Amino acid sequence: MKSTRAIRIITSLSVGVVVLASVSWLGLGVVSGSIARINVFAGLEDRPEKTSKALNYLLVGSDTREGLTGAELKELRVGSTATAAGGRSDTMLLVHISKDRDKAYIVSFPRDSLVTIPAHISTNGKTQIPARPGKLNAAFAFGGAPLLIETIEGSTNLKIDHYIEVSFAGFARIVNALGGIEVCTKVDIDDPQSHLVLSAGTHTLNGIEALKYVRTRDFDGRGDIGRMQRQQQFMSSVLNKATSTGVLLNPVKIVNFVNAAISTVKMDESLSKGDLLNLAKQMRGLSSGNVRTLTVPLSNPNARVAGVGAVVIWDETLSADLWTRIRNDAALVDVVTPSPSASSTASAKPEIIDKFKTRTAAENPCGEIK
Repeated sequence: MKSTRAIRIITSLSVGVVVLASVSWLGLGVVSGSIARINVFAGLEDRPEKTSKALNYLLVGSDTREGLTGAELKELRVGSTATAAGGRSDTMLLVHISKDRDKAYIVSFPRDSLVTIPAHISTNGKTQIPARPGKLNAAFAFGGAPLLIETIEGSTNLKIDHYIEVSFAGFARIVNALGGIEVCTKVDIDDPQSHLVLSAGTHTLNGIEALKYVRTRDFDGRGDIGRMQRQQQFMSSVLNKATSTGVLLNPVKIVNFVNAAISTVKMDESLSKGDLLNLAKQMRGLSSGNVRTLTVPLSNPNARVAGVGAVVIWDETLSADLWTRIRNDAALVDVVTPSPSASSTASAKPEIIDKFKTRTAAENPCGEIK
């Protein structure tokens, strides 16, 4: 039955990753839309070596207003479609799917991460800009997806296999197709920039409200760090909603969701329909407890660099360890079993060491943020 197959297929995380799994419904013939393709890997040279059959997706949330209605623009208060012509990277996530397709890591990149932006042609297409320090989101603004991929690969030595881009409109449509997403806030939110007002407690947000929630960054003094943590909690709620039987066993909801996803995202040209269907089948054993979200380890979230401005600096040692583990498709959380003492007959209790401060999608969204 299609419903049974759907339960096996739709098993992933975040709007972008749920999109990834959902697109596999193309093979079932229920999709009316087509996937927009982007040529993001052409011209990239000296790329990192591929070390396993694990997959690395770069998921970008673009702040382009294209596709939003006049009423949605007014509610969101982000100006016209021309306000962010071309789009900027509002959210950047590395989605690592293990070679056995039974685990996934979602790593948030702070937009203001200090990185080396490789040499590139200026936006007017006339001037060669040399490699120089800059903010990560500037790479997307200067050279779109190709320069962003090149920058991230150079900073992490991880090869990006595929690329997915979700717009404001795409995000809102997907959330609405799921019937709204539940979030939990421990404090009142009144953000003058995102115009989000929420009382402490649990709320079910529609597409535009959810977009305000994941963009909120100016109400608690924690900026992008707090925003990324709320995004990670939101992803977990998306997973729980998208994989619930209430969605999967409702033909109308599932078709609306898939069509919303397909019609409002962009993917790299090398990602075929067959690849998506095969990946979704492989991921049928992925559970919410095996999906970990985290932020790149930081040493200074409030640094300043001459000529660049306010930046976020990665923890050199921890981030290098993180990229090595992902490259080797290794566990992020260590389980250490102490040697029992000679005088003790009790079994030694294993110690869980989570130095990257990860969360799983199965955790309580109102739980403590590490």
